[in-house]
Amino acid sequence: MSPSQRNQFAVTTVAFVGFTGYTLVMPFLSLYVRELGVTSDAAVALWTGLALGATPAITALCAPFWGRVGDRFGNKILVQRSLLSFIFVMIAMAYVTRAWHLVALRAVQGIVAGYGGVTISMVALSVPRERMTHAIGLVQTAQRMGPAVGPVIGGILARAVGMRPTFFVAAGIYAVAFALLTVMYREPARGGAAGAARDGRVTFGNILAFENFVLLMGVIFCLQLVDRSFGPILPLHLERLGYVRRLPIVSGALFSVLAVSGALGHGLAATLLRRMSARVAIAASAIAGAAGLSTFAAGTSLWVLIPAMALVGLSLGTALTAAFSAAGAVIPPDAHGVGFGFLTSASLIGSAVSPVLSGLVVGHSFTVVFVSGAVTLAGLAIAVRRVMVERDLRIEQTPVVEE
Repeated sequence: MSPSQRNQFAVTTVAFVGFTGYTLVMPFLSLYVRELGVTSDAAVALWTGLALGATPAITALCAPFWGRVGDRFGNKILVQRSLLSFIFVMIAMAYVTRAWHLVALRAVQGIVAGYGGVTISMVALSVPRERMTHAIGLVQTAQRMGPAVGPVIGGILARAVGMRPTFFVAAGIYAVAFALLTVMYREPARGGAAGAARDGRVTFGNILAFENFVLLMGVIFCLQLVDRSFGPILPLHLERLGYVRRLPIVSGALFSVLAVSGALGHGLAATLLRRMSARVAIAASAIAGAAGLSTFAAGTSLWVLIPAMALVGLSLGTALTAAFSAAGAVIPPDAHGVGFGFLTSASLIGSAVSPVLSGLVVGHSFTVVFVSGAVTLAGLAIAVRRVMVERDLRIEQTPVVEE
């Protein structure tokens, strides 16, 4: 196994394990908030949204700075400190007694969290540029497959032993991810003095001026805004539809459908980008996602909700990988940390704003969350078709042979 293949395997595995630990408990945070004494649906959704949004909101502010640190000193240490923070926070969350304790813990964690975007930068630097879209897709697939497994296991554990012990299991999973990264990943050789000089000339302003870069930040923001809108309200929505006795299992299954289909979408993006531009792939995926959300908003039967959720996940996964690949294609190698730091900030801001907005809106209607998501995706498709500069990112069919 070559160094780049080993690093890609290490990063992909760590992404899968880490995201499994996260989704072991986070999809059921609204149920935990209710255990802490919050009673009304609106208050539960709001506290859940604040807890889910606190970490990405603060991480988004720090991501470009940490990206600069990663460009100079390597990304491995950034992911290690992030994984360690999750171990300690998960353990602490098992002992909270008030909903605001969750928000406070998640806010503190935001200073050093955000390893998901860093892993994308790590794998993009570890492979030849011709394989970047494929490598990014694999890591994002792992980030989706973890949430496919996590909610199912978490739902079973929550029903069998309760929420508090499940946090300890999640902490143990993060410890496994930390050990895997420490042992398996080797930081690629940096560019030396010349690389440092080039990096010094790449300012934040330079990066924002890259072709389509600001637009793609907006695309990633909107996709995450829609993707993370389900977290605070899906269990409550299913409860309203009558799935009370099987609530943890049914909601976990739907989260898993979203995750699996999203993972398939990440893989589909690499195939589509061999045949069409990122502009077409993103716009078409957004339209399909809008159709899926509209169907989900109107459905009550699982036979409607499951395929609708699958279409949403497939569309969001495809569009997200296409957007990251299009942006990565214009970022110089010596500025990957900063460039992907900005992309991560856009993603995290969407992740932070989305659950809070969902928590506020749900007091009026659960359906509004899904309808507004459909409108957002439809508007995104129109904006991309009209504004994005056409760029051919089709992958060469000739395989890359490594020495």
